[in-house]
Amino acid sequence: MLTKAQNWTFAGSIPSRSFANKSDEGWVSSMFAHKVNARKDAHSNLLSKKDISNLYKIQFHNVKPECMEAYNKMSDEVQKELHRDADYPCEVVGSWNTWYGEQDQAVHLWRYSGGYPALTECLRKLNRNMAYLAFRKERSKMLISRCNQLLLEFSFWNEPAPRSGPNIYELRTYQLVPGTMIEWGNNWARAIKYRQENNEAVGGFFTQIGELYVVHHLWAYKDLQSRQETRNAAWLKEGWDVNVHYTMPLIQKMESRIMIPMEHSPLQ
Repeated sequence: MLTKAQNWTFAGSIPSRSFANKSDEGWVSSMFAHKVNARKDAHSNLLSKKDISNLYKIQFHNVKPECMEAYNKMSDEVQKELHRDADYPCEVVGSWNTWYGEQDQAVHLWRYSGGYPALTECLRKLNRNMAYLAFRKERSKMLISRCNQLLLEFSFWNEPAPRSGPNIYELRTYQLVPGTMIEWGNNWARAIKYRQENNEAVGGFFTQIGELYVVHHLWAYKDLQSRQETRNAAWLKEGWDVNVHYTMPLIQKMESRIMIPMEHSPLQ
C-alpha cells in the first residue's frame, strides 16, 4: 500500500517507489495543515481611534412616499429635543433623504460619546421617555422597513463635524470579503490624502454589529458636477490608481447613495 507521496522508479521489471524530495513532501503537508499567523488584536482595535471612545449608529428608514414630509418634520422636532437635553449622551451627526439610490429613504447617523455604555444609557432613558415612545409609535405607521448598524470610525479619517451648505452627500458602501478589513484599512490610510484637497472627506466607518465587513465612506460635494470633477482629479494624482488596484479585489459589492440633508441636519 502507498502511504506517502513517492516517485516511481523501476528495479528490473518490478515497480517500486522512492520518497518524494523534501519540497514535495512539504507541499503535500501544506494541503492538510494550513498555518495561520496569530492575530494579536481585534481589527476594531487596530483600525479605530484610540483616543476617542465614540460609537456610531447608522439608520436606514424606508418611508411610505405619502408620509415623507410628515416623517421629516417629526424627526426634526424629536432630534431637537434630544439635543437640548444634556442627559442624553448622543447626538445626530447628520440626517438625509436619499436623492439617487433607494428612493423614499431617510438616513440618520448618530454619535454616542462614551461607546457602548453611552448607547446603553441612552436606550434606557429613551425607553422611559413617554414623548419619545409616542413618537416611535407614530413613526412606525410611516415606515415600510428599517435597519441599523453600529459602527466605529477609521483612525485615519476625518472626525465628522458640522458644516454649512448647501452640499450634497455621497454615502459609498462597500461589502468586503471577510478577513480583508485590515488590508482595506492599510490601503486607505495611504489613499485618504488624495481626497482631502476640496474638503470632501466627511467620515469613514466600519460595522461592528449588523451586516459585518461593511465599510461606509461619507463625502460632501457642492453639486453633482463638483463630485465628478473632484473624483476625476484624484486619478491625476500619482498613487491613487494603486489604491484602486489593490482595494477592488477586496470588494464583494458596492453601492452609492446621493443624499440631500434634512433641514435640521448638522451636516448641511
